Amino acid sequence: MAKPAERSAARLAAVQALYQMDVAGKGLVDALAEFEAFWIGREVGGVSFKPAENAFFRDILAGVVREQRAVDGKVDAALAAAWPLTRIEAVLRAILRAGAYELMFRPDVPVRAAISEYVDVAHSFYGGDEPGLVNAVLDAVAREVRAGELKSRA
Repeated sequence: MAKPAERSAARLAAVQALYQMDVAGKGLVDALAEFEAFWIGREVGGVSFKPAENAFFRDILAGVVREQRAVDGKVDAALAAAWPLTRIEAVLRAILRAGAYELMFRPDVPVRAAISEYVDVAHSFYGGDEPGLVNAVLDAVAREVRAGELKSRA
């Protein structure tokens, strides 16, 4: 069983890789190889990147790509009608996609843990309202796809 810190690092790395894939047009295989070889658990330019659970990182990244249509549909439905996912800034879009993927396709991850983790990721990049948006959108997705889990712990 991986340590929680390794899962947190895997989530952050997955968001960074999704962002890079989105803005640079990098493919899944290249993004996986680059992050595992040069970023995860390494020091780059004086910045240390924490060790991550590689299998979890791979699953999030590949899962978002594989299930992107379903993930984007759920996220779009949770966003305000005037702000579809395509209008959301690229880092925020990566956070929402990764979080929604976990909520939709990783029932082994508790809902509250997934939402909290991605709110923390949002805090790594933003100091404004964005973490609140992540919380609200992922909560709406969770209430649709895993309502039973939320009710049983409420």
